[in-house]
Amino acid sequence: MVRREGANVRWWWVVLLLFVCASRRSGAIWLNLPATGTKCVSDEIHNNVVVLADYVVISDDHVHPTPTISAKVTSPYGNTLYRQENITHGQFAFTTTEAGSYLACFWVDGNYSGTGGLSINMEWKTGIAAKDWESVARKEKIEGVELELRKLEEAVETVHENLLYLKTREAEMRTTNEATNSRVALFSLMSLTICIVVSTLQILYLKRYFQKKKLI
Repeated sequence: MVRREGANVRWWWVVLLLFVCASRRSGAIWLNLPATGTKCVSDEIHNNVVVLADYVVISDDHVHPTPTISAKVTSPYGNTLYRQENITHGQFAFTTTEAGSYLACFWVDGNYSGTGGLSINMEWKTGIAAKDWESVARKEKIEGVELELRKLEEAVETVHENLLYLKTREAEMRTTNEATNSRVALFSLMSLTICIVVSTLQILYLKRYFQKKKLI
């Protein structure tokens, strides 16, 4: 009985760890935006993942009205998913269709004349952290332990998908490294061959030159 209880405890710790790993992609991000220039934040996300973000501009000088900014979100292949100008707060949501690094960039509008910079407080959520569990509970009529088990199930699926994504990326990186190593080896061999040929030609030229001058 003691062993059985110990195994159950370890199992719950594993489930809890999986849930924490899957739901960690949520939190507040602070960006210090200078008066001139662009500040970006990126996140590596795989395919078919829900992303939610809510941001607000805070003036370091506490001026009123709050200076406006522009925001742009692009996909790994450069597609514009969100763009707004002359705003002090906003939000965006999308489902990823490409695996890779998604980039959110912010910059101050040209009419800003303050001396200090701006700060952006952004709440960034992905995966199960971005899911509306209240709507799911109402729609499927589940609550309590059943709802928590549903969250754990989603967390396990998310962790599994992340592992498959990392495995795919690792295979791609290994293929790239092998191809790079092959090219470097070929380039080194070509360089060595050229050096040997050039050295041989130089020796032959010097030998003929010295023979012509009757120095040898």
